[in-house]
Amino acid sequence: MTLFKNLYTYRELLKTNIKKEIRGKYKGSFLGVLWSFINPLLTTLVYAIVFPYLLRGGDIDNYLIYLIVTIIPWNFFTVVISQGGSCVRNEAGIIKKVYFPREILPISVVISGLINFLISCVIIVAFLIGSGVGLSMYFLLLPIVAIVQTLFSLGLVFIISSINVYIKDIEYIVNFIVQMLFYGTPILYGLDTIKGAPVWIVSLVQLNPLTTIMNSYRDILYYKRMFNIPALSIILIISVILLIVGYFIFKKLEKGFVEEL
Repeated sequence: MTLFKNLYTYRELLKTNIKKEIRGKYKGSFLGVLWSFINPLLTTLVYAIVFPYLLRGGDIDNYLIYLIVTIIPWNFFTVVISQGGSCVRNEAGIIKKVYFPREILPISVVISGLINFLISCVIIVAFLIGSGVGLSMYFLLLPIVAIVQTLFSLGLVFIISSINVYIKDIEYIVNFIVQMLFYGTPILYGLDTIKGAPVWIVSLVQLNPLTTIMNSYRDILYYKRMFNIPALSIILIISVILLIVGYFIFKKLEKGFVEEL
């Protein structure tokens, strides 16, 4: 309850910080916030050239769309983890001078990332319609999947950002792990394509929470069907537990932020 009380009391600071995260990221650039739209579009175009034409995407129909509906959500995850991991350390000057609930920093990063992701969804819609795949009523379920991903990401950011104050190497370790996770998550491929792989590899991919999250996006956007409710419900429970544990760790380590920064 303390978390919600602090967020309400400092709601104006939270709003200001979210705006700063969104605008400050591209401060000084000519296109400004439009880069929130252009960046994922450029990434998508790279994959559009490399994978459909050079790798052919195997036997997957509309491989470009198959990629896009998960690449953009994945970009949301990587950006949030990357920026969130250093959000406390980056605000060392303010933390030493002014008191405010420190949890506002990671929350601002994650919420701004969510907003940028929702903006980027315009690209997904454009490609779905332009390719002829189209939309279905299941598209309305996208916020549910996005919320699960947001809770999962926020839990991780709480942990990483607080530990990073004490152990700066954690930032580089996490970036490496995220790069490895990209290949351990069915984004460039489907689960069916790795059935011939060693059992332990298949098990790791299936146990990866991001596998369920990305497959849920693919279900509602590419296959136009209901996502796996039991599987996503389990990830939701895991995300809530991770968020609670992450917040607890953050508050415990917060006591030494001023001395360590």
